[in-house]
Amino acid sequence: MLDLHRLQLLHHFAQQGSIAATAEALGYSPSAVSQQLSTLERETGVALLDRTARSAELTVLGGRLAAHAARILEAVEQAEVDLAAHTGVPTGPVRIAAVPSAAVAFAPSLAALRATHPGLEVVVRQAPPQDALARLRARDADVAVIDDHGTTSARTVARLHRETLLEDPLALVTDSRHPLTEEVGPVNLAEAAPGPWICAPVGEPSRSAFDAVMDAAGVRPGTVWEFEGLATIATLVGDGVGIAILPELALSAPHRERVAIHALPRRASRSIVVLTRTSSRMRPSIEVTLAALRTAARQLRTAA
Repeated sequence: MLDLHRLQLLHHFAQQGSIAATAEALGYSPSAVSQQLSTLERETGVALLDRTARSAELTVLGGRLAAHAARILEAVEQAEVDLAAHTGVPTGPVRIAAVPSAAVAFAPSLAALRATHPGLEVVVRQAPPQDALARLRARDADVAVIDDHGTTSARTVARLHRETLLEDPLALVTDSRHPLTEEVGPVNLAEAAPGPWICAPVGEPSRSAFDAVMDAAGVRPGTVWEFEGLATIATLVGDGVGIAILPELALSAPHRERVAIHALPRRASRSIVVLTRTSSRMRPSIEVTLAALRTAARQLRTAA
């Protein structure tokens, strides 16, 4: 009989793409992962990995067994959920991978779950959108909270349940002493074109959103500085280094005291989306976590 733990390792390898990444995700040493996968090969009697001195990848049969492993793990999870649903008591760990701005915004509501559900252990980790999705698929996370600028494909959410928590408006953000703070109503981006603009590097979702806003306004930005992290960009704007287009949720209370927020000439926003595996969504611990996220999202919409 195939060992479930080794099948789970194979599933993680299929998701992560390397022994090193699989080991890092699971907290094992690469040699331990390699040994367990070698044992699985002996159990099955076929080569599952095509190994070289520097890398390893799934063979055709390895890919087929990894697909079986995904379905087996899903069935096991459904069985666990079925039993847990009969108790109705939310217990155990719930691991949440969330984009940084959402993690900060939802953290107070998630922390409050411990008081209402003592048997629940909520763990929140910041992660970029693709990393959060990868963790969810690999079962390293139970819930993923990501931002979607309209680029998430149907393939990305296959076998996952998707729910939009809120629409997060984009705005032009300047320091409070910037000349544009005197203007009333939507800002004229052409006046702001010289910048300097502060935005994420090319390839990041928020950079794509920045480029789309500029294209829609027919404006070619002047000097562009690239920095990682929306919170870093907001801090630099508050310091008077430059201006930026940011989602309002990325502006925490300390940032809002130091910046001015201007409406864009054409409304733009990102969606804050929560995803769970369809096989685990009905687990009581997942349900109360989703309820807390919905409540927090309603409060954020009201406060906006």
